[in-house]
Amino acid sequence: MKTPKRIQPLVDEGLVDEVISQLMSGKEATVYVVRSGEDIRCAKVYKEADKRSFKQAVLYQEGRKVRNSRRARAMEKGSKFGRDQMEEAWQSAEVDALYRLAHAGVRVPTPYGCFDGVLLMELVTDADGNVAPRLNDVTLSEEKALRDHALVMTYVKRMLCAGLVHGDLSEFNVLVDSDGPVIIDLPQAVDAAANNHAKWMLARDINNMTQYYAQYAPQLRTTQYAKEMWALFEAGTLKPDTPLTGQFTEVLVDADVGSVLEEIQAAYEEAQERKLRAQEANEDY
Repeated sequence: MKTPKRIQPLVDEGLVDEVISQLMSGKEATVYVVRSGEDIRCAKVYKEADKRSFKQAVLYQEGRKVRNSRRARAMEKGSKFGRDQMEEAWQSAEVDALYRLAHAGVRVPTPYGCFDGVLLMELVTDADGNVAPRLNDVTLSEEKALRDHALVMTYVKRMLCAGLVHGDLSEFNVLVDSDGPVIIDLPQAVDAAANNHAKWMLARDINNMTQYYAQYAPQLRTTQYAKEMWALFEAGTLKPDTPLTGQFTEVLVDADVGSVLEEIQAAYEEAQERKLRAQEANEDY
């Protein structure tokens, strides 16, 4: 196919030899299958900020550290330079998260670098060498649903131990190869300790995955991994090898009405977002 304009610099630099096909186009990026030497990889071309449909991006950027003080001031002021730096930070966040999570033992695509808004990374494939399907396109047995759910909970735990919360985890952001689930799409990953929304984002991530797997293993519906995980994290006792039970004993306190209303609104927006994601998934395939 014709080389997209944004990928041409990678071709010129010898990082990509051929663009084979477009894999998908989503709310934040378009992904292409490319050849780099003898390797088949994928190139994720991030959409410009004004063309992305990722909602409430500012919630995800809270707590992200910028080492350069000039860049930080410009981002706070919202100048053109600051907006450009914010966009660069949004893109580099995924690369940083991929490297950090791979080191933490989370199954993610191997990154090969980000070049002018194009992330070059591993193409996850199935046993036959075809592009691995997303979880929402896979039918599972009860046994496999339980096994893969346990793996995802382990990955989420390791992510949290590495200081990150995915922030947008669902059946649309998980690929399935012959070894099980692979977590993708991480530009919105948040700092678990510095972002005030990290707790409910973690709960949403875990609840999304649990509800999906519960279609095949209904016993998962009563588990409370989010509350168990966050309580251990807050107490400073959550470790990568900490065993999880999915059980949690609630300590009743007076309700924070404001927080409850915020969670209701967030749940409504999440439901609308999931409908949109399902429509996009149907359009892609």
